[in-house]
Amino acid sequence: MGLKKQLWQVAGGAAALLASGIVQAADLPKTMVWTSYDFGSAGFAQASAVANAFQKKFGTRIRIVPSGTGIGRMLPVTQRKAHYGFLATEAFFAAEGTYDFAVQSWGPQDLRIVLAPPTGTGLTVPKGSKFADGANLKGVRLGYVKGNPSVNVKTDALLAYAGLTRDDIKAVWFGGYGVMKGARLTGKIDGFLMSPYSGITRELEASPAGIDWVQFDPKNKEGWARIQKIAPMYSPLSIDDGAGMEKGKPVNIIEFRYPMMSTYADRSAEEVYTVTKAMHDAFDLYKDVNATTKNWILSKAGRTPADVAWHRGSVKYLKEKGVWTSEDEAWNQARLARHAKVIEEWDNATDAFNQWRAAEKKKGNKIKAAKAWPGYWADHRKKAGLD
Repeated sequence: MGLKKQLWQVAGGAAALLASGIVQAADLPKTMVWTSYDFGSAGFAQASAVANAFQKKFGTRIRIVPSGTGIGRMLPVTQRKAHYGFLATEAFFAAEGTYDFAVQSWGPQDLRIVLAPPTGTGLTVPKGSKFADGANLKGVRLGYVKGNPSVNVKTDALLAYAGLTRDDIKAVWFGGYGVMKGARLTGKIDGFLMSPYSGITRELEASPAGIDWVQFDPKNKEGWARIQKIAPMYSPLSIDDGAGMEKGKPVNIIEFRYPMMSTYADRSAEEVYTVTKAMHDAFDLYKDVNATTKNWILSKAGRTPADVAWHRGSVKYLKEKGVWTSEDEAWNQARLARHAKVIEEWDNATDAFNQWRAAEKKKGNKIKAAKAWPGYWADHRKKAGLD
């Protein structure tokens, strides 16, 4: 499985010792490392709120490693340098082995969710902009982030609402998520994907240009079908409590799961059970930190669907608390089967690809793996019924 296999021998020994210590103690570790979106993001704010609560209630110190890219949030977790990632939709792409994770050094990652609260997202533009209607985005200048399919693919999905693609707009590329704020403030872009509750969004709301939310009418079934074909994790959301919104005048934006507290399937069930329990036990200490932390309540954050399957340790605790239903279990089993199928087909495709390259080499044709593999994997996915 690509990078995971390559790094396991290096990091596995330390990870095993860490997991063993946790299991023996049947308690939270004294220190943990988590990854999240970068400073100013809603994900960082939520991870920080939970980390502070853990230190107050359990004496556990948590170091948060922020990153503006999906790869940056995933890599420390993959290397076992971080215990958990507060991930966005890179969890879905990593599990599927698509986009930035379609390269041979990555491939499908066997991720699992601990908890996954629902939240809102969308595009904002300067107040009064003609682009505030999702059906009128042609020609808009939107920010994209290198190495962050979570932002990029979902932005593409919102363009699809009106039948548009990147060819119909001006895509402006950045090296990280947070730097797009400056570009928006200086007028270099019209907008980018953001949370209604993040510090960045509040700053833009308070700026001279202000913000309007680009609206996507939930009654437009064809438009939403196009959105969900690209981003199946999206659904309509109508809210009035975020930045740039007015009470009693809800805006029609997007709902999805974020941030998803995630780890690998092979992390011990005992540890994940303990962490899930701690998230619940400390809830009163972080639930009112901002408008989104209340969504970590088990009845919301412990329910399917989400981008990947739930971890068995988390499921055990959710069952004990009466949150996990038969419908959740059925969804989770189907998602686990999907994970297994994707991993199996990646291995099948890898074997077939290597055989094809060897055969071509005998004919005198040199196939560059890095260039040929993405297309080969995409074709294999279609033939295997994954897409």
